[in-house]
Amino acid sequence: MILKNSLNFISEFFNYSSNQIRKIYLSSRIYNKKISRIDDKLIEYKPSPNLLDCLIKYDKKKNNIENFYLNSVWSDEDIKEIDYKKLHSFFWLFTIDLKSSKKITQSIISNWIDKNQKYNSKSWEIDTLSKRVIAWISNSKLSYDDSDEIYKEKFNSNIKKQVNHLINEINRSKWVNDKMIGCASIILSGLSYKDEKYLDYGLNLLKKIINSSFDAQNFPKSRNFRQLTFYLKYFILIREWLKESQNEIPEYLNEIIFFLGQNYNFMWQNTNQNLLFNGNHINSNADFDKYLNFHNYKFKNESNENGGYAILKNKNIILSVDLGSSPQKKFSSDYQSGALSFEIFFNNCKLISNCGYFQNYKHQLNSISKSTATHSALVLDNRSSCKMKKDTDGIFKVDEEIKVIKKNVVSEKKYWNISGSHDGYLKKYGVIHQREIEFFVEKNKFIGKDKLIKNKKFKSSNFEIRFHFEPGVKITKTQDGKSILIELENSGWKFLCKDHKIDVETGLYFGKKNSFLENQNIFISGLTQNENQEIIWEIIKI
Repeated sequence: MILKNSLNFISEFFNYSSNQIRKIYLSSRIYNKKISRIDDKLIEYKPSPNLLDCLIKYDKKKNNIENFYLNSVWSDEDIKEIDYKKLHSFFWLFTIDLKSSKKITQSIISNWIDKNQKYNSKSWEIDTLSKRVIAWISNSKLSYDDSDEIYKEKFNSNIKKQVNHLINEINRSKWVNDKMIGCASIILSGLSYKDEKYLDYGLNLLKKIINSSFDAQNFPKSRNFRQLTFYLKYFILIREWLKESQNEIPEYLNEIIFFLGQNYNFMWQNTNQNLLFNGNHINSNADFDKYLNFHNYKFKNESNENGGYAILKNKNIILSVDLGSSPQKKFSSDYQSGALSFEIFFNNCKLISNCGYFQNYKHQLNSISKSTATHSALVLDNRSSCKMKKDTDGIFKVDEEIKVIKKNVVSEKKYWNISGSHDGYLKKYGVIHQREIEFFVEKNKFIGKDKLIKNKKFKSSNFEIRFHFEPGVKITKTQDGKSILIELENSGWKFLCKDHKIDVETGLYFGKKNSFLENQNIFISGLTQNENQEIIWEIIKI
């Protein structure tokens, strides 16, 4: 153990030293001269700004550039990090009315270039830089057209300098999303300047991202639905750029859009509900659906299981279960330990929920929201089913992977059954957790069976099985203590567990991004036994 800790310390020391030396190099004259080697090609392809409607969220009301006269802001170091990124990414250009002054817009950009001519670790950070290049080129009617030759040379030179830096650094980035945005930025630059070097590099990087980021079912290896939507938006955007600029669309791009679109249809379009698994929080995709429809992208998926999720539905009920194993460590930044957790909807109201995800990893609520206790699942000794460890960036990632085995999905007209087992408690407590959820359609009745299957290394512990609810759902324990009443906006339900203690507890709900509210949960509690045991519970409409 001492040797392992020593090796980790030495490794972290060398990584830190290497990073510091590289920062010095990136700020040097030598590096600045290297990325300043550019050609004199001018912009030829100017993309339609509305192609980015799938990415940009803004009010329909357009603003005048006079309200954004920002020349004095570039030197302000006291600005908050999130506002700094928004300001220097220039995505606010998409909110500007095209009737605004081009002269003022170009003056703002020129002033930014003067202040940020050399590499700066904040304003040249990959995500911010990539968005800035996309924004400048996509808003060329304001940022470029009708300018003088001196400004055009300054504008073109700085974009190419930033893209050269991007090409040098993008493979060093640990952030998969940054690589995707950077890839899009490089491809757009290649298309706009008809630069084969940029375009070939960008398309080759795109192929690498596709080959490394998706599983056999073309679902993101992170198992994160938000990331699935993120990828789909950027793939479609790149395809639309290629199409509008009359360039050949690679077959691998068409294929990943087709398969990823099927997964998007499975997780969202077929349910139109926010499923709070593995990094997801409440987010409307209605605008993206309109974008897809406008550009004639239509996806269809009639399967019941994909990406490690099972979803069964009829006119009234949606039952969704996490039947997937944990992702590999490098894909687990937003993973939550919710193996075999489930959610139920009745007539568009959520009956059983998970607690959602607190996205800000710098906040302690991020790690809390990743725990098994915040899911409608079984917990032993208040420990999560998947062990996580904080990495050098301060993000909790999977340290020991778990596997879901023996999963099965049955969908008949009058009967549903979803089952699976996971080994997350096997090493520590010597038990396999097996869950089976049955639904009897005509009776509106769910029967759950949580089975603990012991092996030779069995260790006794406390157990709790939690069932979480959205804030506002009314939970009432009956006087005899044998059942709990659940009141939704549109229906009433009864929860039963005859052979074990049941109770109600207050918890936290993270359904809305980076916020929390109090909610309630029902929990079954007891001690594990030195023999296989089965905990049976029921949820019945009344």
